[in-house]
Amino acid sequence: MNAPLDGSRGHHTEPPPPPGRLALTFDAFHAHHRKLWMRFAHTQVGSRSAAETVVDAACVRLRNAWPHVLAQESVPRYAWTVLREEVHRWLADRGLRPQVGDAAYLTAVRKLLLHEMRDELRVITREIGLYTAISALPERQYDVVMLRFLLGMEEAAVAEYLGIDAAAVRSHIRHARRSLARRLHIPHQEKETEN
Repeated sequence: MNAPLDGSRGHHTEPPPPPGRLALTFDAFHAHHRKLWMRFAHTQVGSRSAAETVVDAACVRLRNAWPHVLAQESVPRYAWTVLREEVHRWLADRGLRPQVGDAAYLTAVRKLLLHEMRDELRVITREIGLYTAISALPERQYDVVMLRFLLGMEEAAVAEYLGIDAAAVRSHIRHARRSLARRLHIPHQEKETEN
């Protein structure tokens, strides 16, 4: 069994590399995106080792079809779709849902233990409710919120990643905010920049 793409001890075998320049473009693409993919997968599957398994599976698929991937209108969007499919497959195989709420809960408990403040409990309860509400968003809104706010990407980078324009990113954010405000029973007013 060959080592996975990142050198860790994963469960997937690495396919033969694409020839010449194609291998270089895949390796560069992989190196550029792996960290973000790992962060996203970890929020969904709940552990680093499971995230490595999911990301390795997505990378194997991408590497095997790299010439086809390069022919797509948006390589990052196509790769993101493959990663999402692998996350969904991993979760479905185990009868699980995305673990965003569980990750939020663990983060919240760590905060509570570190700060030892009673007011923190109220904040933590809101955070867990927020992550649960985010999980219920439609897929595109969910992706935009995850990438923009939970993973900290700039708006332009989110647009490029998802193969949409910046106006669409802002629209998804606006709709997600409305939906989240409704679910969390929080008053929401449109800002001038949101119009």
